[in-house]
Amino acid sequence: MNIIHNTTRISRRHFLKGAGVAMALPLLDGMVPVRAADEKALRPRRSIFISLPDGVHVRAWQIAEAGPKYRLSQSLAPLEKHRSRITPISGLHHKGGGHSPASFLTGGPTGSKLGISIDQVMVKAIDGQTRFSSLEIGGDGHAYNADGIQLPNEKSPSRIFERFFTEPAGGIARQRRNLERRGSVLDAVLDDARSFGNQLGHQDRGRLEDYLTSVREVEIRVERSNSWLDKPRPQIAPDVATRLHRDPSAAGGLGEYMRLMYDLIVLAFQTDVTRVVSFSTGQENSGSFSPEIGITTGRHSLSHKQNEELIRSDIYNVELFSGFLDRLVETRDAGGPLIDTTMALFGSHMSNGSTHVSANLPFVLAGGTELGLRHGSHIDFNKVGKPEFAYELDNERAREHLNGICRVPVNPRAPHSNLLLTMAQKMGARIDRFNSSTGTIADVVI
Repeated sequence: MNIIHNTTRISRRHFLKGAGVAMALPLLDGMVPVRAADEKALRPRRSIFISLPDGVHVRAWQIAEAGPKYRLSQSLAPLEKHRSRITPISGLHHKGGGHSPASFLTGGPTGSKLGISIDQVMVKAIDGQTRFSSLEIGGDGHAYNADGIQLPNEKSPSRIFERFFTEPAGGIARQRRNLERRGSVLDAVLDDARSFGNQLGHQDRGRLEDYLTSVREVEIRVERSNSWLDKPRPQIAPDVATRLHRDPSAAGGLGEYMRLMYDLIVLAFQTDVTRVVSFSTGQENSGSFSPEIGITTGRHSLSHKQNEELIRSDIYNVELFSGFLDRLVETRDAGGPLIDTTMALFGSHMSNGSTHVSANLPFVLAGGTELGLRHGSHIDFNKVGKPEFAYELDNERAREHLNGICRVPVNPRAPHSNLLLTMAQKMGARIDRFNSSTGTIADVVI
């Protein structure tokens, strides 16, 4: 029950001062206007995309039953406690193939001009509401701007912490001078480009306009960065900083690294320094090692063997993802658990990594119920496209059967882009189409 009885607001810029320390307040109920306290739209909308490199063990991953009465597969069993918060999805596909991790966020084929990735479409919809527009972390870069240029990934947890929660050396004055210097360079570039633009042919003018659009986007980011300088970064409790401001030890393996990264993502969402994250859990074409569970071979090699170690690796990654969902459930903002306003997509841009195929992609969508998502069923586009379709998982023909549906889509009208479009719309993006989309996924929308 809302017990606020007045119309005053506590400013997010209000600080607690004492012992020479100024600490920013967390998001409190009293910071929300009375008239809007119950409006879900006030809560930040968040999205995270978590990718597994090199596909999965399809037989152990595949769920056989569609609808709400499905049984979680061997690989997905660790998600049972989150059953009401997840939607496994089968049968989606894209036209890419091989090791093309960019397809995870673009839905595009290998070798094409990929164009903008869906996370950056979401960034445009949010329009500068956070200090950092997005976070790209982990092994491979999935994010691309509107010109198809890949955004760099940050692999180090300690540097991520410093970027979000530590004031850069030299203070605000130095930061402002650097931004003003960048602004001066951009102004010079724009003036120089305009001075000879009329001398160019039609095609060159088009290329120049594309270039100037990119420069203008940088200019906007510089201006926004300047506007955030006077707003202090969130102050993190010393024990939390000690736990998260570090890089994992080699002995900790994949698990320590993943838990550290997941905790940083939760903290970033909780403090609202960003609302869009793409996280590659390993390096494509080499993959991650998990010595802590006895796996000393990278996922790429395991994907070609399609053996029991790959199943164990899949299960371990799903367990870590389930732990991340635990943290989103436990961690609250003023309106409730973060899981309610956070969409999390977990999966891979390939299905069977041994044959480098990209149909029947392995996806699990979680969270985001306050954004308009509903969960509790296995959405199977293989059976939507072919109602008589049945899986062969436990006989000698299973490998041949699964290779076939992972190579050629059972349902041509179910591109992976439909899922990306659905998520973008729920983040507030006003788009009706993305890449090869044929529509949104109605079964996951309220």
